[in-house]
Amino acid sequence: MFSTMKLALWSSFLATVLAKGPPSYPGDVEFYKGFDLSSLKILEDGGAIYKDTSQNNATRPVEAILEGMNTVRLRLWVHPTVPYDGGYYETYNLKYVKALAKRFYKQGYHIYLDYHFSDYWADPQKQYQPAAWPTTLKPLAHTLRNYVSRTLQSFSDAGVELSLVSLGNELRDGMLWPLGRVYPFIENEDQRVANFSNFAILYTAARKGVDDAVAVGVQKPQVMIHIDNGWDLELQENWFGALTAAGVSESEWDIFGFSMYPFYGTNATLENLQNSLNAVAKKYNKPIHVVETDWPNKCSGLDAPELSEPSVPVSAKGQIEWVKDIAKVLKRVPNGLGQGINYWEPAWLNNTGLGSACQSAILFEADWSEFPAVTGYSLPSAKMFTEI
Repeated sequence: MFSTMKLALWSSFLATVLAKGPPSYPGDVEFYKGFDLSSLKILEDGGAIYKDTSQNNATRPVEAILEGMNTVRLRLWVHPTVPYDGGYYETYNLKYVKALAKRFYKQGYHIYLDYHFSDYWADPQKQYQPAAWPTTLKPLAHTLRNYVSRTLQSFSDAGVELSLVSLGNELRDGMLWPLGRVYPFIENEDQRVANFSNFAILYTAARKGVDDAVAVGVQKPQVMIHIDNGWDLELQENWFGALTAAGVSESEWDIFGFSMYPFYGTNATLENLQNSLNAVAKKYNKPIHVVETDWPNKCSGLDAPELSEPSVPVSAKGQIEWVKDIAKVLKRVPNGLGQGINYWEPAWLNNTGLGSACQSAILFEADWSEFPAVTGYSLPSAKMFTEI
């Protein structure tokens, strides 16, 4: 029988557990649920406002409307050179990104910094090195290492401790072109590995930049390596096999990040994603996140793409279903290694198609009736993470 003291201790323990609720998934590892909000400050500075339709169209901050998220993803460009009226936008540069990071960090969100190592967009179609950086390999690697260290120290000095850092964005074809370009589908394995040699030097330099920052007191973030087409197992096997064979140790990254878009090929199915992520988890035993995804709520006309999961409706309901399905895939990854998902740019009111041929994949209805002012009215899908 329990003594009175034991009974009191047991009651106290139960009260604590019930107050905290169930443990986060999996075990004590938090499941990251995030939105990329890189463009939000541009919209807000331009006068955009956001209405929460679930709260009688109350004007609210976007982060208050996007209930259920615990992570904010922000992209960082080096020296943005987007021209306007004889000048240049300070778009996604360090000053701009720090302002957003401070705002969200103070509210308790994980900050996920997405380095683009470019003055502009970096993705499989374009990975051009910053114009002011050296054009030979050794000086370029040195500059990259210093840049990573310096920027991480700058966030820390601003009072922002980063949870996740992606050293490059969608690196399928490498980074810092032309020196760091790679071709992952070269058939001959020896030639493919040799093709990764410059990239391996550059990636290692970036990774050493993280260590340099940590050595002077910056809290170490989890380091991510991010490529696109998470559903493509051949790409993952070729790419990471060549990277490690070219000299990059598996210890140089903590997390795999993959993009998963339904627009760019009907092979981008949930089944293929599951097979690919399972294989990566079994081989490398590291956490895996789907760090970019979206689904359209409007997609019609002659240019509408064939979606990879046609059973998912094109609607706000379909957006919720798609993200829940990806979360289910992640939670089926062996050993609890599927640990996060990010929806890309849900509040970008003047870019509703988000690079696809669909009319809208964001989580708001954009009202331009009082142009140039714009109002975003939230769709039910804005609350998608409350269901995961």
